[in-house]
Formats: sequence, C-alpha cells, structure tokens
Amino acid sequence: MIQYRNEHVTVFQSVLYQTTSTVLQTEDLILVVDPNWLPNEVEEIQQYVNRIKGERDIYLLFTHGDFDHIIGYQAFPDAQTIGSAGLQQHPQKERKLQLIREFDAKHYVVRNYPVSFPELDFVIHKDGEKLQLGSTTLTFYKAPGHTADGLITIIEPQGILIAGDYLSDFELPFIYQSAKGYRQTLDKVKHLYETYRVNLLVPGHGAATGDSVEMQRRLMMASDYLDRLCRAVIENDELALEVLKQEHAFPSSFTEECHQENVQVIRREFVDSHV
Repeated sequence: MIQYRNEHVTVFQSVLYQTTSTVLQTEDLILVVDPNWLPNEVEEIQQYVNRIKGERDIYLLFTHGDFDHIIGYQAFPDAQTIGSAGLQQHPQKERKLQLIREFDAKHYVVRNYPVSFPELDFVIHKDGEKLQLGSTTLTFYKAPGHTADGLITIIEPQGILIAGDYLSDFELPFIYQSAKGYRQTLDKVKHLYETYRVNLLVPGHGAATGDSVEMQRRLMMASDYLDRLCRAVIENDELALEVLKQEHAFPSSFTEECHQENVQVIRREFVDSHV
C-alpha cells in the first residue's frame, strides 16, 4: 500500500514488518529504494515505476543487505544499482539468498523474477561521497551498527533522508553488528540534521515523516534506548534488561530473539573484551 506521497516521493509499505519501499521521481531520474516484500507488493511498485518513468533512467538503491531489503532486486533488471562497499563485499551473500528461499518456500510464495544478491554499478566507499545525476544530488553516509553495510542517503534539493533500518517511529534498535557502530550512526544522524535541511525522513520500517520534532524524537528514542541497554548489560542488571525487552513494539519471539542478540553484541563489545 502507499503510506506517503508528495510531488516527488511515493513511499510504499508492506504488510510485513511495515517495511518501506521508496520511489523518488525527479526530472533526471527514477530512484527505487529497497523494493520488497510480497510478489503483489513488488509488482505494485513495478507497475507504478513503469507508469511514470518515461525516458528517465531507473536507479536502484539498497540501504543494506538484509534479505527483506534486497528481495525485490531482480524485479528491476534494467536499473542501475547503488550500494555500499560493505554490501558489495558482503560475507554472507548466499545466506541472505537462502533466507529469501526459505521464506518463499515456507509460505508457498512464487515470484515472477529470479532471486539473486545485488550486483552494484555504483559502490559507495566513504562518508560524503556524492552521485550527481543532472540537478539531483545523492550524498551517502556509512551507517554501521544495525549491520556493517548500512548506508544513509541524503537527496537534494528535495531534502530527503533515506535512513535504512534506523529512525523508525516504533522499532527500537536491532543491533546485528555493533553497539559502538550504532552509536556512531546516531551521532552521524545528529550531524546530518544540523547540516542539511531535512524535509522528509524515510525509515526502513514504519512511517515517513516531514515533522522535524518527530525526527528529533526518533533520534532521542533510539539514543536513550541504546544508552540504557548498554548500561544494563555492563552492570548485569537483569531487571532492567527485562524492562528493556518489554519496550519493543509488537512483542513476539522475533523481538525476543533480537533483544537477546542485542545483549550478546553489547556484552561482546563492552564486557568480554575487558576480561
């Protein structure tokens, strides 16, 4: 379904995990971000892009390599692809593809396009790297923490921040790679808020927002949760950890597993490394 639309941007939202797929149209290009999940949802995005593209080139941006964000890659075979060097060098490409195959097999899902790991035409190596496409500028920033290959993108002159799996309105930090890296990314977001005029924030899961107060709230929510979680792990405060686990929206075995992984990552970085 479409959760947000303005003159330049249409944000599609899957029924699964409120995962977003963003389509940007300017006079220079069509940019598709993380097309996902179910075949009919990907097809809706395909049809929309085909309807509006005209003679413009299509670019496909991947915020990171989690399987739900690369699942629609081959639905846009003519697109030029953009992603981080970490995505290009991902150490578990086959594992990500296996997760897609397992999901589809478990739910009897049939896709009308092949499943493969993205091959990149434009590889982003460092913060501040730009891709100038006519009057549209994409500026990229590495976003570690959730995963090692994360990428945040600023689109100008529209003032759009594509956050990947950060800055959700409801989803608390899921730390698959590094709590220290996650903190670096949140600090980087604070700097981006101060440096750019951000008119629209689009997270990988949840609602897009053009409200600057809400943008700050999301940053503070993630930062506060990360601080309290790290402190609870370091102090081995089981009661605090239980409270933190219960703060996750949509509590389930999935959020419990994510919480346990958060704890393991933090313990490895802050406790075990000092033993």
